[in-house]
Amino acid sequence: MLLPLLVALPLLLPAAAQSAALPYQNAQLTPEARADDLLGRLTLAEKIGQMTQAERGAIKDPQDIARYFLGSLLSGGGSTPADNTPAGWADMIDGFQKQALSTRLKIPILYGADAVHGHNNVPGATLFPHNIGLGATRDPALVQLIGRATAEEVAATGVNWTFSPCLCVARDIRWGRTYESFGERPELATLLSSEIDGYQGTPGTPGSILATAKHFVGDGGTTFDTSTNPDYLLDQGDTRLSEADLRRLHLPPFQAAVKRGVASVMVSFSSVNGLKMHADKHLITDVLKGELGFQGFVISDWAGIDQISPDYALSVGTAINAGLDMVMVPNDYPRFIGTLTAEVGAGRVPMSRIDDAVRRILIQKFRFGVFEHPLADRALAATFGSPDHRALARRAVQESLVLLKNQGVLPLSKSTPRLLVTGSNADDLGNQLGGWSVTWQGKSGNAVGTTGTTILAGIRAAVSPQTKVDYLDNRTGDLTPAQVKGYDVGIVVVGETPYAEGQGDRSSLNLTPRDQAAVDAVCGAVKCVVVTVSGRPLILTDRLPKMGALVAAWLPGSEGEGVADVLFGDARFTGKLPFGWPRSMAQVPVGKPKDMSEPLFEYGFGLEK
Repeated sequence: MLLPLLVALPLLLPAAAQSAALPYQNAQLTPEARADDLLGRLTLAEKIGQMTQAERGAIKDPQDIARYFLGSLLSGGGSTPADNTPAGWADMIDGFQKQALSTRLKIPILYGADAVHGHNNVPGATLFPHNIGLGATRDPALVQLIGRATAEEVAATGVNWTFSPCLCVARDIRWGRTYESFGERPELATLLSSEIDGYQGTPGTPGSILATAKHFVGDGGTTFDTSTNPDYLLDQGDTRLSEADLRRLHLPPFQAAVKRGVASVMVSFSSVNGLKMHADKHLITDVLKGELGFQGFVISDWAGIDQISPDYALSVGTAINAGLDMVMVPNDYPRFIGTLTAEVGAGRVPMSRIDDAVRRILIQKFRFGVFEHPLADRALAATFGSPDHRALARRAVQESLVLLKNQGVLPLSKSTPRLLVTGSNADDLGNQLGGWSVTWQGKSGNAVGTTGTTILAGIRAAVSPQTKVDYLDNRTGDLTPAQVKGYDVGIVVVGETPYAEGQGDRSSLNLTPRDQAAVDAVCGAVKCVVVTVSGRPLILTDRLPKMGALVAAWLPGSEGEGVADVLFGDARFTGKLPFGWPRSMAQVPVGKPKDMSEPLFEYGFGLEK
């Protein structure tokens, strides 16, 4: 037994007792060469640890990070430190990193978060319009700048990896993730994959983080089917398409992401023709890694492998053999590690697959300088929620607004004598932020735990001192004719309340009765502008004739002044619809051929004034 012990001895020595200039520690070497050297030094336990991502809330003993050689942690939506500030995040993640760096090979962790429209878990972050609004801008340079600003705010907190952008091509606006899509056509998501360049910048330099193209592939094309999943009408469903149509509609944005050097790709919860994507070796390994030449690593979605089979060992083995490199466990990491170890030992998962997965992960850690700079870059704290970033977000709001109707009403005069503002979303920061805002599903109200400007506040700041702005809150009761009489103009801001995946699936997209009543009351009495704040088009057809003007504002984020800027003519309407706007629910899904149904407004429609 002496010879095997001597061979293994270098692996057992602490790093300080080994050479201080091991090849993997040499930043002058390529990421690939460093990864090859480090891979050769890893035990099976260390390799499987690198493939494991645990949720921060599941770490009951911080020493587990070192004990299990964990390669990554994450914060799910709303999962935050007790001190939910940039400094609090940085302190927490630095503590986790120090545990990882206490291991013999000192491999730092990747820390991921769903920073999908800014660093949305953290109060005070700049929250940009959700992707549907960015799709309306058709502006890849702007979207790249947003990615860069977000990356700076994310890096300031110690997070070095965002699960964004969502490159889904949403084909059915009943889907609760529609607002995470840039639009209904693949060319729009392909164009705006420029956000990846913003996130990643020059890898290894300050403020650059790993991006994630998600969700591979076809999550926006699932079939409305209550028989298979009565709780979620579309989310995590089945995309029933030929491979030719799947490639035509859903693959192009991922091709663009690979060309941009995206660091990671997240697999979708959904299925393709009945096969869970987390088990689809053909699409993950043959198409993504083989045909497209993806060089980064593939990560699961939240506990996504668990849905493959009731047999957990079978699920783990199937997912890894299909091509998953890192698994978002997220809670029972000892079980996952033990199961995968047993699957390798039984020969059901080959060591070559483990080595390929770990090498891909390590290359990205070296590529992004995580070994050289594992701790939070606190010098970036000055950019967090900065005036420059908020100005960028305000510009994004301006460019995202789509003018759908205007009968000489817009732009409004800042000197309008009497102005009425009403509607459920006029003075509600939470509603204009939408989901993925401080909490996973978001919440209504102005006490949502972060800062921003409501649309009402933006209007009041825009008008002249002589203009009288009255706000009537229709959420407490329907407006009466006497209340709305005598105003020169009425602005009615209506729409949706916040939601995220699953809970946002809807079978009807009509306005609430209270918002319908507000439109009827105001537009029946005075010259009116209706503004929709929503994560998708809504059914407005019956009330459109009453409206003097109609504006789609999507989910504008924290800078409500951007809406007022365009209403009062300080900026022009330039946005174009990223989705066709249906006349009725009978026309959903969108994107049908013209000979089947004419929408209320076509994809790409948008007046300019």
